[in-house]
Amino acid sequence: MKGLPVDTHIYFEEGLLTTAPHITTVDTWNTLDFIDPALSHRKIKRRWNRLSRLQRSIVYVILVLLITLIVVYIASKMRNTENDNVNLILDQNATLVNASGILQIHHKSAIDTMERPTFTGPANARQYAVVESFKHAWKGYKERAWGHDNLKPVTGMAYDWFSLGLTIVDGLDTAFIMGLTDEYEEGKNWIKTELIFTKNKDVNFFEVTIRVLGALLTNYHFSQDEMFLDKAKDLGDRLMSAFSSPSGIPYSDVNLGTRTAHAPEWSHYSTTAEVTTVQLEFRELSRATNNPAYEDAVAAVSEKIHLLPKKHGLVPIFINPNTGHFLPHATITLGARGDSYYEYLLKQWLQTGKTINYLLDDYMTAIEGIRQFLARHSTPNRRLFIGELSAGSESFNPKMDHLTCFLPGTLALGHANGLPDWHMSMAEDLLYTCYLTYAAHPTFLAPEITHFNMASASADMYTKSADAHSLLRPEFVESLWYMYQLTGNTTYQDWGWQIYQGFEKYARVTYGYSSLASVKTDKPAHRDMMESFFLSETLKYLYLLFSEDRYLIDLNKYVINSEAHPLPIHTS
Repeated sequence: MKGLPVDTHIYFEEGLLTTAPHITTVDTWNTLDFIDPALSHRKIKRRWNRLSRLQRSIVYVILVLLITLIVVYIASKMRNTENDNVNLILDQNATLVNASGILQIHHKSAIDTMERPTFTGPANARQYAVVESFKHAWKGYKERAWGHDNLKPVTGMAYDWFSLGLTIVDGLDTAFIMGLTDEYEEGKNWIKTELIFTKNKDVNFFEVTIRVLGALLTNYHFSQDEMFLDKAKDLGDRLMSAFSSPSGIPYSDVNLGTRTAHAPEWSHYSTTAEVTTVQLEFRELSRATNNPAYEDAVAAVSEKIHLLPKKHGLVPIFINPNTGHFLPHATITLGARGDSYYEYLLKQWLQTGKTINYLLDDYMTAIEGIRQFLARHSTPNRRLFIGELSAGSESFNPKMDHLTCFLPGTLALGHANGLPDWHMSMAEDLLYTCYLTYAAHPTFLAPEITHFNMASASADMYTKSADAHSLLRPEFVESLWYMYQLTGNTTYQDWGWQIYQGFEKYARVTYGYSSLASVKTDKPAHRDMMESFFLSETLKYLYLLFSEDRYLIDLNKYVINSEAHPLPIHTS
């Protein structure tokens, strides 16, 4: 435009820029004279006054339209910039960094937008040792039992329980947390191509829920790979047949292929712990799929049991799915068949953002009941332990399953969320007793069951030969990790290291790690079975316990299911 004669006007003809001599007509505003800097303000005003009222109205409309278009364009650019920034943040949060390199896993869904953890692999010698143990177990399983549920690590034989590749599915998120890219990818590929739920075979509703459904949901949350969610939904739909009982209390056995369920062959009853330890998983499945049916089914179970009469919050270990009532005078215990009922009361309350008050009320009442009816001190050294009330007579039995050693961690978690100080004192005392069940044996490993003396001048505890076996259970190291994260006390790390060395010295065999026939001898026989929970729970908790970052998996953001699979905490 600069340099053109003053009286030269611009026309656009067939896409060409041309000039023509000035022509003064009534159609002056069809030209671009008004943008010529040589025009005076008076000239512009005079020409404006020449226009009719209709022409002025048309100009006003054009100006309004132009301003509107400019505003819309600027707003659109700003939104695009904001979306680009959000996508950049999400991509950064969806990155898994490990010792072997960087594996980037991008979000495919906006179902759960909370920040996901980043795992950087082992950071110290103890963590490296645990990672090596996992790799040894995984390698033996891959070579000798790939695709089967369990490995017999002494003979190198495979064993199937449900034919669902339990060791792969259950242990996969441990590989993810440890930063083991190769193991994670080969396990994920097996799940994608080989894991099916169409076999005409009965499985245990509870075990499959915590081990398989829980693991699939955790791996979906960590990776955002929709494949895991698709598998979880398929499995969840099949497991829903368990709720087909007259009372809605789930049956214990489910045929995944036929989508049918029934009570076990040996009883009309389901186990109380089993029907109340599926809520975290089914609730998370509902949140991930936006389908409330799963959560509704398990919430109804919790509500029904909330309304049943109890002994100061304590529950018998059997419940009839036909009537919806407990088996009268059944054993009351925090060991087998009773333990995780209490654990999931607290964790459901936390999972739902502390919004379901009856769950907290039931938990508080139960812990008070434990203190009143089950907690005792041995002699001569007053070691706190949790006994049980025997079936029939409900008389006190001074025995404690190793499973009960989950309780210190649960008590500490409750205290960290505002529950009374005596919960934490009880947690510390009971944790020390659990530690002594390890330290009392030459293997530095605990037996399945410990018995306590109530009137002895010499020993507080003893182990019967029939109870001396060890399945390499995780409950004590689980509580150690909770206590370490919540207090920062490194003594708990040292205790865990002593136990880890016991595993290495006595349980490590050619193809993996074997359960032991007796912890009472320094030359224990091997039972030739490597449980999937050894990879899923025991080694995972040890790895987390030895982390220099106490919040590697933050208990303010996650609840950990009964098989050590982290699930996100929601706000409601």
